[in-house]
Amino acid sequence: MLIAIPDLLDATRVENIRSLMDSAAWIDGNATSGHQSALAKRNLQLPETAPEAKAAGDIILDALAQCPLFIAAALPLKIFPPLFNSYAGGQAFGTHVDNGVRVQSGTGFRVRADLSITVFLEPPEEYDGGELTIETAFGVQQVKLPAGHAVLYPSSSLHRVEPVTQGRRVASFFWMQSMIREDAERQILFDLDSSIQALAANAGHGDPQVIRLTGVYHNLLRRWADA
Repeated sequence: MLIAIPDLLDATRVENIRSLMDSAAWIDGNATSGHQSALAKRNLQLPETAPEAKAAGDIILDALAQCPLFIAAALPLKIFPPLFNSYAGGQAFGTHVDNGVRVQSGTGFRVRADLSITVFLEPPEEYDGGELTIETAFGVQQVKLPAGHAVLYPSSSLHRVEPVTQGRRVASFFWMQSMIREDAERQILFDLDSSIQALAANAGHGDPQVIRLTGVYHNLLRRWADA
């Protein structure tokens, strides 16, 4: 399941995050790489423990908590604190799969990486290249969204960041453990929830069929969820 989340961050939030990032010291992006990723990754990153990264990440987490589309699609159980990276001057991240389990440095906090998210923080017209390229069952999808928009996709998918040949690509990236381990089951629940919301908008939440379908949704959630 690949879901675009438009306008996760408004212009003020993007500006606040960029101000925090611009005041921070950047390091080699391989600080958080696994062995496979380190062979393919060329970028810069904010240190996980930097106070600027923590403050910027809190802005994103607050926005996610207020985003019904994200909650319906991800059904999040645990979210890894947002990280931040930068690509310029031909930097890229070759094809890879994200680590199955992420551990926050210095805390022991663990997240099974079911879903990955990229939050774009630079207008796409300001840089060339830098597309997030995701290999799916329906073919290769390239994603390059406006600043403040995000994309959610399975961490198990092969994906890469194309070389940035001009300008600078800045984004946040992180992972989450869903209450629903299997992507196919999350897709069923998301499609069902979307249909319920559309039906309720026309018939009202008290409609007998809306109530019946809502029951089906929660019974499936009850059957599949790790919570």
